Amino acid sequence: MNNTVLVKKEGDTVTRVTIGDKEICLIGTAHVSPDSVKEVQDIISNEKPDHVCVEIDAGRYKSMNQPQSWKDMNIVKIIKEQKSFLLIANLMLSSFQKRMGSSVGMKPGEDMKAAIDSAEGEGINFSFIDREIQVTLKRAWAKSNFWDKNKVLAVLLSSAFSSEEASAQDIEELKDRNELEGMMDELAKELPKVKEVLIDERDQYLAVSTFKRPEKKIVSVVGAGHVPGMIKWFESLESGEKDGDLKEISSIPPKSLLSKSLPFVIPGVVITLIALGFIFNGADVGFDMIKRWFLTNGVLSGLGAIIALGHPLTILAAFISAPITSLNPLIGVGIVTGVVETALRKPRVEDFETLTESVSHFKSWYKNRVLRILLVVALSTIGSVAGTWIGGAFLATFLG
Repeated sequence: MNNTVLVKKEGDTVTRVTIGDKEICLIGTAHVSPDSVKEVQDIISNEKPDHVCVEIDAGRYKSMNQPQSWKDMNIVKIIKEQKSFLLIANLMLSSFQKRMGSSVGMKPGEDMKAAIDSAEGEGINFSFIDREIQVTLKRAWAKSNFWDKNKVLAVLLSSAFSSEEASAQDIEELKDRNELEGMMDELAKELPKVKEVLIDERDQYLAVSTFKRPEKKIVSVVGAGHVPGMIKWFESLESGEKDGDLKEISSIPPKSLLSKSLPFVIPGVVITLIALGFIFNGADVGFDMIKRWFLTNGVLSGLGAIIALGHPLTILAAFISAPITSLNPLIGVGIVTGVVETALRKPRVEDFETLTESVSHFKSWYKNRVLRILLVVALSTIGSVAGTWIGGAFLATFLG
């Protein structure tokens, strides 16, 4: 027989959920609020729960406690594994959170760190209950269509370079349910798939991870925006309506057949067009088509490297390699230009130390060697992609 889920709101930020003989105290924080930190410390000290659940994953906790870990970053490995754009997104999010907390003297994640420190101080076991940030970002990207991807990039860029800082009042309002509901509604309208991954799926992940704990008295410290969704999940889990399997939302969605085939189809189309040029229009036209392909792709990729202020040899590498890598589905021009730029301008220790601060300043992308390498990778890749489509269109005109 299922137990009834009893929900009792205690003030603006605390919700007590009773499920049979289990009691879950949900603390909804604003993440960068000094009041949230003190509240978390006080509640854990007074409640003396059997277990504390914290909305963070092990990787983010390690980064928070080891800020010097940026120094150990293997930038060449990141480039070769084609994770440059993911790293840029991570850095922009970190920069945004850091700026949010700077106006009130807070570092991002201080509320979660306070929960862990308090639990350790009281001798209480704790667990990380959030999904890995890399999985969340990859799922959000994979589930977004072309236009949503552009919206996400625009939001990341605007948030990273904005000089606006949130006031203490703005931050405290992040804990107000009406404010949060309005924000969630807007996000759902503009980017439904992103909202599904960033909010709804994480509501599920946080709720299931908390619900399945065997302890009877639990304090769960989460962002205020997740509290309503978690309560709905508690009710669904207890009623048996949902089973709490996290396997599907813990993996990256497989690429569609079209996405898998495009890297092979495009080179096939280009090579076919050039071959047809030789067959039907003769060698002169065929070689002219090859020249157009190389110039269009090489020039635009090289232009991207120039805009990124890449090393002259990096620009040359972009120009030479882009027309070739565009026809090779296994390697992109960004790998070539990134590795070359790294070899020619090795990042210094200070570049890693100031990484998150430099992201929010446009000029710093050119001064910080790590960021400039990422910029070279991104812009030379964008140039090559543009060159592929424009060059392909040029080739088609020769057969018209």
